[in-house]
Amino acid sequence: MVTSRWSIEQVESVAPSAAAVTAAQPLASPSRWTGLGADNAALWGSCQGSGSEPYDTMVDHQHVGFTCTCPSRKTPCKHALALLLLWVRDQVVDTPPPAHVSTWIDRRSARRTTASRSTDGDGASSDTASESTAPEPAASETVEAGDAIGESDPTQPVPQPDRNTARNDRVERMHGGLSELDRWLDDRIRTGLADPSLARYATWDDLAARLVDAQAGSLANRIRRLAGLVGASPGWHDEVLAELGLLHLLSQAGRHLGSLPGPLADAVATSVGWQVKQADVLAGVPDTDHWIVAGRSDVREDRIEVRRHWLRGTSSGRWALCLSFAAYQQSLDASLRVGTSVHADIHRYPGPALRSLVGARYALPVEPVSPPSHTIAEGCDEVGSMLVSEPWLDRLPVTIRARLARSGGVWALADATGSLPVLDAGTRQFDAGLAMLLAVSEGREVDLTVEWTPHGVVPLSIHLPDRTVDIGPRANTSFVSAA
Repeated sequence: MVTSRWSIEQVESVAPSAAAVTAAQPLASPSRWTGLGADNAALWGSCQGSGSEPYDTMVDHQHVGFTCTCPSRKTPCKHALALLLLWVRDQVVDTPPPAHVSTWIDRRSARRTTASRSTDGDGASSDTASESTAPEPAASETVEAGDAIGESDPTQPVPQPDRNTARNDRVERMHGGLSELDRWLDDRIRTGLADPSLARYATWDDLAARLVDAQAGSLANRIRRLAGLVGASPGWHDEVLAELGLLHLLSQAGRHLGSLPGPLADAVATSVGWQVKQADVLAGVPDTDHWIVAGRSDVREDRIEVRRHWLRGTSSGRWALCLSFAAYQQSLDASLRVGTSVHADIHRYPGPALRSLVGARYALPVEPVSPPSHTIAEGCDEVGSMLVSEPWLDRLPVTIRARLARSGGVWALADATGSLPVLDAGTRQFDAGLAMLLAVSEGREVDLTVEWTPHGVVPLSIHLPDRTVDIGPRANTSFVSAA
């Protein structure tokens, strides 16, 4: 039973396949629907499809059931998934349900009551109940008369797929994808980086599409980002070769998950693309602390805006990464304001990864609060210690005390212990942040939270005694909700 509004991850978890979610995205627009509505039990609406008549769709979002008049045999169908996506994005207005929706919900409630009584009778054991002489319903009778095609009801005696079988199938597909990635990497090394095919985006995109089909979506994203490095700078050969080496490392590790230690196996699996449900993460033991929101960074990946919030625990000193995503006119998370401290639970994803979810919050945010800073040498040590456990990480946070310097046309952050190059500002469109840093610091050393990448650091925030200035890269403003 679900008692709150779903997340995107929960919608994806009930979909029969990733392709079904993709097919539902174009339908998740209010212009495609009439009679949209929702209440605390159900969603409903009529979607104009390819037929002459619209498809009437209903979703029981509390007890997870679906019904649609479309002819699809998939449950839930793309219309039900699109309706859920609209609801998750706050595009469905709460209204009293029409009569046919109330009837459908009441009928489902009656079935659950009947099923509960049949299994909880006085003195009746589960074995006795299973040996009842009542005939099993025929396959055509598993959907009650009057119900629309495509309904899914957990109380119906419909054979459910074996979860272990489904998991094994997914592992097998992933192993097949990793084997294909290894062959592709062998071809790249054999032909060399001078191969003209590397300049064609299709060379990379075709492989990424196959990795998506193999349930290795995270590797597919790395492949697409890697395509953008080809020819982008004079030293692109070194950058591409280093990334190819990391892809090979992940591919080999992903094919030997069974022999890896538990935390490392979890880290490899999630880095390859194994999805973990938010509900499972939130069910874990929380890390409760006063979390300083040290920095924020937005980036556009394909057609999705991604926001990273970097949090540092006041007592533990541990970093945590909170992600939010925006697509199709969604809003990025604006509840974590840089420079504040939040007393809250943090639930971490499996493995040593930094990615986390914010759980219960116990007080209003406090400001201004700054994380402790290090010299550049100490900051490099901190980044190195995090890379030891996961060498494929390409973005890590660190707070340093440094000044902005320029040498040979290259911007850098420097102090008495060393320097860190700033990610190429001209091509990465970070000029506004650098200008703000130069104006606020006036060339003096200040406390900065930066995002380390293999190609340089990205300044995210300036910590002053009386306030914190957020200078991190901004997402497309059309995707950002008001603060």
